[in-house]
Amino acid sequence: MRNVLIFGNSSSGKSTLAKKLHKEHGLAHLDLDLLAWLPTTPPTRKPLEESRVEIEAFISSNALWVIEGCYADLLEFAAPASEEIIFMNLPIDTCLDNAKRRPWEPHKYPSKEAQDANLDMLLKWISQYEERTDSFSKTMHQQFFDRYQKSKAMINHNP
Repeated sequence: MRNVLIFGNSSSGKSTLAKKLHKEHGLAHLDLDLLAWLPTTPPTRKPLEESRVEIEAFISSNALWVIEGCYADLLEFAAPASEEIIFMNLPIDTCLDNAKRRPWEPHKYPSKEAQDANLDMLLKWISQYEERTDSFSKTMHQQFFDRYQKSKAMINHNP
């Protein structure tokens, strides 16, 4: 296994699967959340060109990798170098339950309390997955999946 893209709704298990592949197969791991946003309050998307440069630098620096995130626009930059995609297409209710049980992510939040302060916003965001038409939507993820011409898989339940 090498050069894998994992995408889906928030709390669908993207990071969990990416970490598992990192550990089991020695793949370098890139969480797109870490390069998609400017450090502003409220958060603002980084210009796509800046994110593209960072993605391409990660890819050129690592022979074996897994990239994960909900950003269909950023996944497009990595798709030509990828060999496989995995669409974490879990039911919204499952994603909501996963979000409520999510452990602290110290690379994203200074404390568990700070993370939990965003939980209501996250739950609302997750619940709108099938209604939105932006880069984070089920519509865009399905289109990305359908267009992809190499190896692909869809996961519809928690492993």
